[in-house]
Amino acid sequence: MPTRQIRPQTRPKITLKLATSLDGKIALANGESQWITSEASRAHGRYLRAENDAIAIGANTAELDNPRLTTRVLGQKDPIRVVFDSTLRLSPDSHLAATANETPTWVFTRNGSEDKAEALRQAGVVVHPVTDKNGLSLEEAVDKLAESGVRSLLIEGGGTLIASFIRAGLYDTLHWYRAPVLLGGDGRDCIGALSLTKIGHAVRLHRMKSTEVGQDLHEIYVKGD
Repeated sequence: MPTRQIRPQTRPKITLKLATSLDGKIALANGESQWITSEASRAHGRYLRAENDAIAIGANTAELDNPRLTTRVLGQKDPIRVVFDSTLRLSPDSHLAATANETPTWVFTRNGSEDKAEALRQAGVVVHPVTDKNGLSLEEAVDKLAESGVRSLLIEGGGTLIASFIRAGLYDTLHWYRAPVLLGGDGRDCIGALSLTKIGHAVRLHRMKSTEVGQDLHEIYVKGD
């Protein structure tokens, strides 16, 4: 089956967001991650959330952090919350599912227990099966978001999901918040495997802006040629 193609003019603008140590780590080896960046960076990131129609994370982030994914910005509506969850691991007792009737929450999956899917639906979560020959179809998921009026999507992690969007070429901008701390080689990388075999295949970005947010650094990159 050929890969589903998304018309460029209808695809949402996709922004990748990283919040890491100086050496590009998002957590210790044991998964502890709160907090690497400063409160100033986290507040700045909440405004970034408010600028987007939808915000997405992967199943590992949903399970380990149990986030709410709200903006907490006065006067701003919370975006649609999206979980890319191949095997439908999101718990009906998670913060995301428990508040799905207050803030729209979608899950994209390729398989999983129908009983689990029904439990999530009963909580108010919208469950979308999106599958192609490679597993969970990012293209189809993004297409479904576009069809629902989503014009901007923020990908907050984790590293596996970020890498999947990069490999698929489904991104426009990268916002990187870097704290002046080091976690070392046993920490968890902010970007998963890209399966590169040559330096010439490296993903090239253009840095557009670099500013200080407290002691942290906030860099904005756009997708290279």
